[in-house]
Amino acid sequence: MKILVAVKRVVDYAVKMRVRPDRTGVETANVKMSMNPFCEIAVEEALRLREAGAAAEVVAATIGPAQSADTLRTALAMGADRAVHVLHDPDPARPLLPLAVAKILRAVALQEKPGLVILGKQTGQMLAGLLQWPQGTFASKVLLDKEKQKATVEREVDGGIETVSLDLPAVITTDLRLNQPRYATLPNIMKAKSKVIKKVTPEELNVDIRSDMEVIEVNEPPKRKAGVILSSVDELLDKLKNEARVL
Repeated sequence: MKILVAVKRVVDYAVKMRVRPDRTGVETANVKMSMNPFCEIAVEEALRLREAGAAAEVVAATIGPAQSADTLRTALAMGADRAVHVLHDPDPARPLLPLAVAKILRAVALQEKPGLVILGKQTGQMLAGLLQWPQGTFASKVLLDKEKQKATVEREVDGGIETVSLDLPAVITTDLRLNQPRYATLPNIMKAKSKVIKKVTPEELNVDIRSDMEVIEVNEPPKRKAGVILSSVDELLDKLKNEARVL
């Protein structure tokens, strides 16, 4: 069985986000980029399923400009067998929206014919709807039964742990508690250079990515005001009533 994993390149989680001077989007020039943490978890889970004998091949896929190949190389260095790069240069005024991403991933899935698709937190629900496949979202545990062609997914809900059984093929999205991603070792980084990265375009996949939405302006959220130390409960109640107006 084949597992398809979608990964994306984002601003590194340790970097403070900045809005571009022209307010068309978030600044990405000369900024450290890395794989989205939830996508790392998705890759790790696919590799663990393969190592447990539940899968034969792990294919990583990403959408973005040529620089996004770094994300695929990371997935290949972690242990993915090969990769698919859907080339797309983003337009700040018309970013690639989740529905367009889901349409592209659907086209990739129809070509690759995986038994399971694992993603981060976003887009999975749309992809499952477009493919008309069952879905298990925010998974904290995944078990595959190749003989019965079923996946069992445990997911945290308000009332505790919910267990769902999915017929394969299916779409699964990850939760932070699913696993701890491995680090890419130097030998695997060297091996990744010889692994295949197939390059295609949305046009070659016959996917229309035009959007009806346009970004007018991007602004930073308002800065939080500094806190104050109050001397009594009466003063707190007065401020809540007369300044915050929540009482």
